Amino acid sequence: MPQDWQRALAVVAHPDDLEYGAAAAIAHWTAQGKEISYLLVTRGEAGIDSMEPAEAARVREREQRASAAAVGVPAVEFLDHRDGVIEYGVPLRRDLAAAIRRHRPELVLTISGDETWPGGYWNTPDHKAVARATVDAASDAGNRWIFPEQLADGGLERWDGVRWVAISVVAGATHAQQVTDEDVERAVASLTEHHAYLSALSDEPPEQYARTFLAATMDPLRQRLGHPAVAFRVHPR
Repeated sequence: MPQDWQRALAVVAHPDDLEYGAAAAIAHWTAQGKEISYLLVTRGEAGIDSMEPAEAARVREREQRASAAAVGVPAVEFLDHRDGVIEYGVPLRRDLAAAIRRHRPELVLTISGDETWPGGYWNTPDHKAVARATVDAASDAGNRWIFPEQLADGGLERWDGVRWVAISVVAGATHAQQVTDEDVERAVASLTEHHAYLSALSDEPPEQYARTFLAATMDPLRQRLGHPAVAFRVHPR
């Protein structure tokens, strides 16, 4: 992975998206002193069948903030697009471009927008819409003639400093970030913070579920490289 950057913005659809793939790398980077912020397009209000959306949104926002703190991320923002029915288009690109202009990252992170996950499981419309819009907004943010009202009236400046977009939980990875066992433990703690979501998803205790899941996803790369790592498909700009 590129190392010559200081600021990153991670953009995903839902609480828990980052914790299922990128959290160990994020823990590693924050331990190095890099600045990472999270931007959630929804509050995950449609993610717990047994919980009314308004309550789920409050619970999942709280869990996401605790989850981010576990890997050293202090800033978590939410855009309030509707969970489950995010639409790719100009309004989403506008919101993401504004966030990129605000945070001025060199690296933008997201998760797979491919039709399927590695292994063939079907991806969701929300993930596909957000991944595509994130890549597009990284370019939009640098063009003064796209969403110019953000510059004229919104107090922002164009930002053409995004150098890479890195996508996790993706087939065809091009890069890997080596991490430590301590980073992996922080990633387990980060996913475990999603207590309500994981309890609705599985009968396993949340920490056991998190540890089992992350071991299963990270072990193939550990065996291949001889150390724990997180894989990304990196698109330079």
